[in-house]
Amino acid sequence: MAAFKLTVVTPNRIAYDGEATFLLVRTTMGDVGIMAHHTNYAAPLVIGTMKVEFTSKDDAKLAAIGGGFVQVQNNEVTVVTSSCEWQEEIDLPRAQRAAERARARIEQSSSKKEVQAAEIKLKLALNRIHVADHKL
Repeated sequence: MAAFKLTVVTPNRIAYDGEATFLLVRTTMGDVGIMAHHTNYAAPLVIGTMKVEFTSKDDAKLAAIGGGFVQVQNNEVTVVTSSCEWQEEIDLPRAQRAAERARARIEQSSSKKEVQAAEIKLKLALNRIHVADHKL
């Protein structure tokens, strides 16, 4: 299967820089699959799961990402996201505690702004839990 260059960047690190054969990400308009020689494209990403396939379909990885955007140009794909945790990097008990804290903040918050911030933290934590528990 043909490959393309994939770079996944967060504010803290380059989470991946190499070749891939398939990328699946969730945009604001729905899931988008990208393969080699995809047409030039750019879209905003939502909090969700990113799936990357490498040389064969048996060689794939999942990651929890925190929104951002994807750009495809000249067989190079760049994902810029606020956070990217590969499945094997996720500390499940920590993610569960984060979800509990976010739920408590939602219940205790008095302002709309505080509730919105806590809801985002809850979405991020639940996404990490989902990715950690997911089987390929």
